[in-house]
Amino acid sequence: MQEETFSTTTLLSILDTIAPFAMAEPWDNVGLMVGDPDRQVSGILIGLDPTESLLHEALALNLNTILTHHPLIFHPLKTIPNNTPVGRILKTALGHDLSLIACHTNLDLVAAGVSNALAEKLGLRDTEPLAAAPGQSPGFGKICTLPAPLPSEQFLHLLLTALAAPGLQLAGVLPETIHRVALCGGSGSDLAETAWRMGAQVYITGEVKHSVARWAEGAGFCVIDAGHYPTENLIVPVLAEMLKKSCANRGFTPTITTTVQQDNPMQWVVLDDNKPRFCQPIEPLRKHT
Repeated sequence: MQEETFSTTTLLSILDTIAPFAMAEPWDNVGLMVGDPDRQVSGILIGLDPTESLLHEALALNLNTILTHHPLIFHPLKTIPNNTPVGRILKTALGHDLSLIACHTNLDLVAAGVSNALAEKLGLRDTEPLAAAPGQSPGFGKICTLPAPLPSEQFLHLLLTALAAPGLQLAGVLPETIHRVALCGGSGSDLAETAWRMGAQVYITGEVKHSVARWAEGAGFCVIDAGHYPTENLIVPVLAEMLKKSCANRGFTPTITTTVQQDNPMQWVVLDDNKPRFCQPIEPLRKHT
């Protein structure tokens, strides 16, 4: 007989089978950020970031557990003023007995994690780790191949559409035809040279550093900054499906849903007919359900 509810501790043990918390980088903060380990889970809302809007979305859905990729508490808190974003989130979470859980670099490092979700969305094959972390497997990022070489224009169209992105930033030289691709969801700027040494033709990540862009320019290697949110948010529906299956294997059938409100905090503004215009994400791919 299947059960609808289980404790937060049980949920953490299930998540540990998906993305072991011990895999997280030493500087990271993962696991239960806020909440009672013994509280029964009424339902789970999954999003990329722990924001006030995500908490209110969970409350509106009568879900008492929020699972995010990025942790709410990253550095030790010396004070918790209620008039700051983190202070308001903590006040709301504690006041409504919400549990906040994060799977961060452990979800980056696991084989089916963030970069794998990006590779699958692009239809890439023959994926291999881009950079193994010390003592970790498989490591950050992926290097893969397209099913068949694509002209650069078609490849950029594929990337923009897959990420529902209004634009990209590119440094270096874009090859005329692209077959071998390296990528790392989120802030993977430091892996650009690794991607180049491993024979990638392009490297996709988010938040490319200026110095790395200059290096790419000098090396004639194409680095694409596709944004932090677009390159990571693909893991949200993937994590939801993995969690549903893992819960079912334990005999649990909780409500597990993904946010329909959280979106990219960054907006593109371009000059259109000499006037600033906000570019919106591609609408059909904008939200996850």
